[in-house]
Amino acid sequence: MQRLLFFFAFVLLQVEAFSQGQAKIDSIFSAGEAIKTISNPELEEMSGMVFSRKHPNIWYTHTDSGGEPIVYFLDEKGNELGEITLLGVKNRDWEDIAIGPGPEGKTYIYVAEIGDNLAVHNEVRVYRFPEPANLKEKIEVKPEVARLVYPGGARDAESLFVDPVDGELFIVSKRDKENTLYGFSQKAFLSDEKTELTEYHKFFFSSSTAADISSDGSQILIKNYFAIYYWKREKGQSVVEALQATPKQLPYVPEPQGEAIAFDPSGKVFYTISEKRFNVFPVLYRYQAND
Repeated sequence: MQRLLFFFAFVLLQVEAFSQGQAKIDSIFSAGEAIKTISNPELEEMSGMVFSRKHPNIWYTHTDSGGEPIVYFLDEKGNELGEITLLGVKNRDWEDIAIGPGPEGKTYIYVAEIGDNLAVHNEVRVYRFPEPANLKEKIEVKPEVARLVYPGGARDAESLFVDPVDGELFIVSKRDKENTLYGFSQKAFLSDEKTELTEYHKFFFSSSTAADISSDGSQILIKNYFAIYYWKREKGQSVVEALQATPKQLPYVPEPQGEAIAFDPSGKVFYTISEKRFNVFPVLYRYQAND
């Protein structure tokens, strides 16, 4: 009973925060539509999602700390199709997944081991591997790794995205009062040494849990537990320049612990999903652009 009461109190706080921001909510996208409840216990802790660039209507996800070193793939209806095991690595605290350009013009999947609740780890890691040309129920890959350190000491983060224009990777911190945008280049995967992240910008919000960029690089989303923020990137702008502008706030269906967001390849739809909390199973939500 106590856990249930805590859950309802949590939801009320989110609804109140959402309601207070109603005057600022932009109608670029419609309110979220529930697509499917995910009841598989292996997927209770989904902490990231991203849509395939090779396979129509397929998205990739993973679980966070303590989970298997596996990337799962599902269809746009939330049906589970298979899994990709990353060999030679552990899931210390995977917090987001992204997709974007990599070596030789190939599309790569990037898995961010960047969770650090107590800010105690002297490095974080991002793994990459080419997106499989063919999907089957069981796949194994050997990923490359980028070893990363923050300027000024350890940070907790849960958000990663890759610029489809130039391949630069971006991380958004979580627990600082003003979340910070960091970046690093693809060169980090070519070195066994640690790479120091570049600090670019501080946001006005905190508790960022997920981010994504559209496949053409023109739209960027960052979400926390209470809101989804949206930026339009103009032609010729860098990601950093775009994110320095004041974002718009989009409709958001409150989730018990929403830690994943992703555009579909068209950029006209995005999805969110939560981890399971307070015995509430994850629900896949779809948000449609209002043309």
